[in-house]
Amino acid sequence: VLDPVLGMLAEQFGEAASSRPGRQYVLDDAYFRRIDAIHYVLAHDDGQAHAGISEADVVLVGVSRSSKTPTSFYLANRGIKAANVPLVPGIDTPPELEAPHCPVIGLTLDAPALIEIRSHRLRMLAAAATTAAARQDSGDYVDPEAVKAELLWARRLCTRRGWPVIDVTRRSIEETAATVLQLMDAWHEHRRRQQGG
Repeated sequence: VLDPVLGMLAEQFGEAASSRPGRQYVLDDAYFRRIDAIHYVLAHDDGQAHAGISEADVVLVGVSRSSKTPTSFYLANRGIKAANVPLVPGIDTPPELEAPHCPVIGLTLDAPALIEIRSHRLRMLAAAATTAAARQDSGDYVDPEAVKAELLWARRLCTRRGWPVIDVTRRSIEETAATVLQLMDAWHEHRRRQQGG
């Protein structure tokens, strides 16, 4: 069916078509690195499998709904193993983050944007709930004062630990990931300088 079209294209470009289906999917090291990274992100999403944090290339931390998961998956598509850990007041961060072997980067956003995202999430959950018992109570999750306090607590935690913070309020996932990659490079460069003297 495509022979006439391929013939015209070959004639137009002066290049013969090669009959190698699936050529855009090269099974090379980069492909397998991406697949490994995606499996890693799935296993270490939202604080799961703390023991595996030692295998991460980067750890993203932040309050609930701060774009940690989509950013992690975007990075995995680039072959980066990104663990993400939620920051929850009153719950300790994993001990692996006390002296991290890789960059730890905080993600934050402004309170109104976070409240809007969380409110939308609650509406989606409520619409999907089949019983009144299954409906989630919003509590402090979307209370403006509680959200502001939670964001302030998370930012202070990152500052105390020396973790850089990216404000994702007006950033796309791609922009956030690009900044994560820059911060990773800076972290590794700083570490090389420290080890090199």
